[in-house]
Amino acid sequence: MEYVNRTIEETLNKYIGLYPIIMITGPRQVGKTTLLNYISTKYKEINYVTLDDMILRAQANDDPELFLRTHETPLIIDEFQYAPNLLNYIKINVDEKKKDAMFGSKNDIGTLYYLTGSQIFQTMKNVSESLAGRVGIFDLSTFTNRELEHQKDELFIPDIKLLKNKTPLKRTSIMNLFERILNGSYPEIHFGSKINRDHYYSDYIRTYIERDVKRIINIKNENKFVKFISAIAARTGQEFNSNAIGSDIEIDNKTVDEWISILKNTGIIYLVQPYLNNSVGRAVKRPKIYFMDTGLACYLAGYTSKEALEKSSYSGPIFETFIVSEIIKTFINQGYDPRKYIYYYRDNNQKEIDLLIIMDNKVYPIEIKKSSNPKETSIKNFDIVKNFGVEVGNGTVLCLIKNITAIDSDNYFVPIEYL
Repeated sequence: MEYVNRTIEETLNKYIGLYPIIMITGPRQVGKTTLLNYISTKYKEINYVTLDDMILRAQANDDPELFLRTHETPLIIDEFQYAPNLLNYIKINVDEKKKDAMFGSKNDIGTLYYLTGSQIFQTMKNVSESLAGRVGIFDLSTFTNRELEHQKDELFIPDIKLLKNKTPLKRTSIMNLFERILNGSYPEIHFGSKINRDHYYSDYIRTYIERDVKRIINIKNENKFVKFISAIAARTGQEFNSNAIGSDIEIDNKTVDEWISILKNTGIIYLVQPYLNNSVGRAVKRPKIYFMDTGLACYLAGYTSKEALEKSSYSGPIFETFIVSEIIKTFINQGYDPRKYIYYYRDNNQKEIDLLIIMDNKVYPIEIKKSSNPKETSIKNFDIVKNFGVEVGNGTVLCLIKNITAIDSDNYFVPIEYL
């Protein structure tokens, strides 16, 4: 398997040495350990242990202090959430090193511990209680399209001046695009042992339930949870409606909210929040659901061929999901919290804007169209943003057009290759 450089490497390089603890979290099998092992080759030797090893896990839980004395720093602890008591002892070690550096050796302590964990909910809860002020936290997602093409990945800001200076990806056919969407972006799919796609995602779901979900809640009916996550996959790109989902799966709203929280906090889905302020009184308040990996969504929704996928009614929502997840990942990879910058808009009059990116108090409206010949009516709702009380940037219609094309003086059709 070849190593493919990740955009987040540059972000990490800025903070390694500044934080005594670096934590990388994210969904299972996105390459967290591989990333840290690669980075360790660029610095002095870093030791490695994984708590997937049952013997090491038992040692870490039975005697955390002895475990940390046995494994010298700098140290990667993979899947550290399996021994949450370690965090208190890591805190003690870091504070002792800081005290010695301040009053004794006067040497910078650098980064002592590198932690990885796939259970974001449990990971963040433990970290916030134990390591506040001592840890730099970074999220890793599946590959972006640019990473897969070995090209530089940048924060996506739809300012037309920036986009015109950006190098687009090589244009591809619609079938090649939907093959990429169908396969998704997990490392093993593209650079692993050429495992069958369906087998990979089947194993992924089983492992996810057994090793992540069951450690968070007690699921009595695994088949119902699989039915639930499949129903969410079928609704990617739609507003979250707990009543409708609960009715389909025959579970109550409390369970729906609990299970959707698990999917969100383990990085399987992302909820884009509606844009709300005092000037937008009629806006809906439900978030929109997006799967963070289109391959997993397609598998759960029952699609096995790119041809069937492209011709289906699912092609529009999954195309939108592909675009939105790509944009979200560019923010995550650059160390930004996308919740502060990415929204959508819809009001009670059914007027909707697919995405709003707000940067430096300037709002950029975005529509997403699976078309190589979109209509000017794509921007019909963009004037709504003038009521938001913030500066308005140019509007963008992300689509399958060949070149950046002006719609009018303020709005543009932009090929998806500029993502």
